[in-house]
Amino acid sequence: MGCVRRFLGILAIAALAAGGWFYWNLLTPVTPPSIATILVRPGYSTRHIASELKSAGIIRNERVFVFWHYLHRHGSLKAGEYRFENAANIKDIHRRLVHGDVYFHTVVIPEGFTMFEIAHAVETAGLGPASDFLKAAQSDTTLVSDLDPNATSLEGYLFPDTYEFNRMQSMDEMAAAMVRQFRQVARQIGLTSSTALIAVKQDASTSVDHAGFDVHQVVTMASIVEKETAVPEERPLVASVYYNRLDRNMALDADPSIIYAEMLAGTYQGALHHADMQFKSPYNTYRNAGLPPGPIGNPGRGALEAAMHPAQSDYFYFVADAQGHHKFAKTMEEHDKNVAAYRRAMRGK
Repeated sequence: MGCVRRFLGILAIAALAAGGWFYWNLLTPVTPPSIATILVRPGYSTRHIASELKSAGIIRNERVFVFWHYLHRHGSLKAGEYRFENAANIKDIHRRLVHGDVYFHTVVIPEGFTMFEIAHAVETAGLGPASDFLKAAQSDTTLVSDLDPNATSLEGYLFPDTYEFNRMQSMDEMAAAMVRQFRQVARQIGLTSSTALIAVKQDASTSVDHAGFDVHQVVTMASIVEKETAVPEERPLVASVYYNRLDRNMALDADPSIIYAEMLAGTYQGALHHADMQFKSPYNTYRNAGLPPGPIGNPGRGALEAAMHPAQSDYFYFVADAQGHHKFAKTMEEHDKNVAAYRRAMRGK
């Protein structure tokens, strides 16, 4: 009888020790050695997830995590990217994975960004190589085939906005999200494949008739307007200058088109020089009359609306005024005076 009691006592002590060990591992917070992230992909087993957590220094014991999961099956562990930087115990970690408290990377796309700049922003946010995003933007043109059947890339349709992405999403999915945002805004302002042909003509205030403009041309014009001015009230005037030039078969002479041409060629050095005006490219609007072959950036709502509804004006020229705005002119003589005034102002700074 004494042996049985001793044996039961040993069992009780062992059970208490095991329970203490289990709850110590379960409830004692662990601080990751640094900010740690793990990717839980669809199909990962609980043991695989526990192993990932242990390897990243997020939990002490993977077996305790697995056992706790099987004891408390409140839901499956959700796929996604998780970020851990604060002390937490296994219960806290498990709860986050059951609730799908995934980590998102914020990507801010300013108005006018090119697909090259967007790709860099995606990479900077930690979502993958810029080259991978560029590949998606330059190949997945089926996303806009109904709007722009001849599109050679998604340039112009990657709408500027603030996006929340995670590393479980592919570059194609990120690009598609930006195109969806473009479509939403386009519908709101009446820029669709069926209405773009008459959008400009229906504006009674416009000084020229561009009823033949389709979505591709409107977006291309908007991308130039976006690059030329960040001042909202100037956009319709800038658009009017370019429409007036088109109406007279004058070259657009848009500096941003040269920058874009050199970006496409991989030769842009961060500044334009006089010799660049002769850069050989269909996107160079100094050498080639009319609109460039496609958008030179991704315009925001204001620029799109300006391209659809330009101001009524007799202006053919504009130049910066050294204070963030522009001076508009009807004649070359007046324009030359504005240019001279700009240069004097810049020398005086």
